[in-house]
Amino acid sequence: MCGFSRLFMRTLEAYERDIFSQPKFLYKFKTQKPLSSKIQKNTIFTGSGDSLVSAMLAEVFSNYLVKSVDPLDLLKNKSILKNKMVYFVSISGNTISNIKVAKMTTKSTAITSQSKSKLANACSKSIILKFPNSNMFTAGSISFLESALTCISLVTRFSISKDSRIFKKALFDAKKTTLGKRIFILGNMYTFPIAMYCAAKIYELLGYDAHFERIEQFTHMELFSIKKGDTVIIFEGKNSHNKKLIKNLKHIGLTIIHPQIKSKNKILELLYYVYFSQLLSLFEAKKRRKKDCHFILAKRLRSVSNDMIY
Repeated sequence: MCGFSRLFMRTLEAYERDIFSQPKFLYKFKTQKPLSSKIQKNTIFTGSGDSLVSAMLAEVFSNYLVKSVDPLDLLKNKSILKNKMVYFVSISGNTISNIKVAKMTTKSTAITSQSKSKLANACSKSIILKFPNSNMFTAGSISFLESALTCISLVTRFSISKDSRIFKKALFDAKKTTLGKRIFILGNMYTFPIAMYCAAKIYELLGYDAHFERIEQFTHMELFSIKKGDTVIIFEGKNSHNKKLIKNLKHIGLTIIHPQIKSKNKILELLYYVYFSQLLSLFEAKKRRKKDCHFILAKRLRSVSNDMIY
């Protein structure tokens, strides 16, 4: 793409280009060597926003040997860091909370796209992410995918199918989906962090009222704030529990979206839900004829965010 066309690209178009470049990128993605079980027991993954989702995925795919911890929790309780190896996930490498914690550690690794960032300089080692992108400030898609898969590869071995049908299935399912005024995204284990990621894309692109929760906890808490016409999205394959939940939610007037693929491969299912989350917010933004991501236009909110993050 020439510099002229990039200059006039809008942030939603940049987001779309990044999304559609992911299947091809997977051909080039290289996994890391997994840490031993002994090391994993003394390892923490941390990050903020999308990067915390990547950290949470590492925890789940390690069968909970590693821990994912919010960076502010580490700052407020330094004893958690004692004798621990810490992986800091940050695309920019400039998140101030991560940098402060990194300076308190003796064994740390930055997972970042910026080799000369403050975080990389504060850590003893770095894993540099090399995803291609549109070189525009937009919502995270391919950057998240590489960071997530990198974190997972540090705790377990896996191979990635190059089958493009996963992306095409997510594309088809997301395109036919209609959202209500409020959205509740539910997941379990490795799909719960993706429910969080899906909500983040809805916030960033659309500014909608969205919530993420574990399937079990939803029926104990958020259910009591529900209103007729709200949308509930369930990230989990069919089973007797969610089949009963869907029946009951439909009975009280809720719109249920239950996207899924027929596979028991956790990585394939993960990819499907990541793609679906990205495309869902993209197509909803297009329906609203948006040209830019909501967080780009919400300048006052972004100013508050930047002041706290950096």
